[in-house]
Amino acid sequence: MKIAIGADHGGFELKKQLIAHLNGQGHQVQDVGTDSTAAADYPKFARLVAEAVASGQVQRGVMIDGAGIGSSMMANKVPGVRAAMAYDLSSARNGREHNDANLLTLGAGLIGGNLAAQIVDVFLTTDCTEPRHQRRVAMITDKTSGGSVAPAGGSDLSEEDMVRVVARLEGLLGGGSGPGAFHAGPCVGSCPSTAQQFIDLGARRLTHGPDSPGKVPEELARYIDHTILKPDATLDMVQTVIDEARQHGFRSVCVNPCWVKKVADGLRGTKVLTCSVVGFPLGAATSDIKGMETRKAIRDGAKEIDMVINVGRLKSGDDAYVLRDIQAVTEACRDGSAVSKVIIETALLTDEEKVRVCELAKKARANFVKTSTGFASGGATAEDIALMSSVVRSAGMEVKASGGIRNFSDAKRMIDAGATRIGASASIAIVQEANQTA
Repeated sequence: MKIAIGADHGGFELKKQLIAHLNGQGHQVQDVGTDSTAAADYPKFARLVAEAVASGQVQRGVMIDGAGIGSSMMANKVPGVRAAMAYDLSSARNGREHNDANLLTLGAGLIGGNLAAQIVDVFLTTDCTEPRHQRRVAMITDKTSGGSVAPAGGSDLSEEDMVRVVARLEGLLGGGSGPGAFHAGPCVGSCPSTAQQFIDLGARRLTHGPDSPGKVPEELARYIDHTILKPDATLDMVQTVIDEARQHGFRSVCVNPCWVKKVADGLRGTKVLTCSVVGFPLGAATSDIKGMETRKAIRDGAKEIDMVINVGRLKSGDDAYVLRDIQAVTEACRDGSAVSKVIIETALLTDEEKVRVCELAKKARANFVKTSTGFASGGATAEDIALMSSVVRSAGMEVKASGGIRNFSDAKRMIDAGATRIGASASIAIVQEANQTA
């Protein structure tokens, strides 16, 4: 594939890494600059990349600045360009699958080289194939309509489509996830250097429980899901989590459904996302209830949904039921532009069952599979992560390791095996001990 790539001074080093990555995969790369770390204006290079895409010289474009936002704005001024910023695999996939984006913008100050390469790979290999998404992309690119919906007499929007549109508008009021239970131990605030080691290994999301000591360094905050899923969580405890998230600028706050609206309202005006769990922690609710719970959470402001599968149905061999169960959530998430994560509760499954449910999650087009709720008899193992990743990796899905990290070697093996998010509150103490031993 022919690809144009550009960067300002802040993205220069990442640009070099990505060019080497793309060349190694056999792509033809057109480097439009900048050529050094000397101060440079990102709009100039964003326009060069955009014009290469719009003119047909290349099939896709990649532009890197500090945050990726300004370059996206600049590129979208060029007719024929649909630029999308991505900060993880899910947003890259969504930009292609839903919007047929032809130019990717990245923030060198937000992500590292390994993650950036993964994001680019997803961006280049994902296609926009569903008719409903293609129709909406046509509305974006239609110069005569200005992207407006045709009058009722000529519209092909069904009543179901209109219901979804209304639900989406309601859901725009507010938006990651962590393990189901908070594990005590040294936290990111008290041991930031250890947390940074996990990030250097490739982890993109850490978990930080309430009332953890220590101020979290600003450069780590955007990797952290601030989580409170305890059954005895009170209004005051949830408010504390909201206040801490606003103070530190965490990536997300993950709560039970009854708190979603409060969290989304409390985080409005910040970049912190809201996450909710569905069917939590047993997964035994009926599929229609899980679907409604998902849609309600999204309307209340959730941007990520962690659903628990029906373990009993899976172990009974009723795969058709489990697939419908997952689809009830993933379809609601796609309608509401939310990320879907499927918790499979690995401690209760055989390896054959883990493979089967990962295949079902892939068929349902979930964004993640996740090991556990934190409420079962055990959590993740490196072997589980390797197995799950081997099943879903080809679909561009991600794996979250939640709980069960026994030592630093296991944590590293999990990440090397494919985990891109880990619950790290408990793991901090283990890695700290390993460092002291070394």
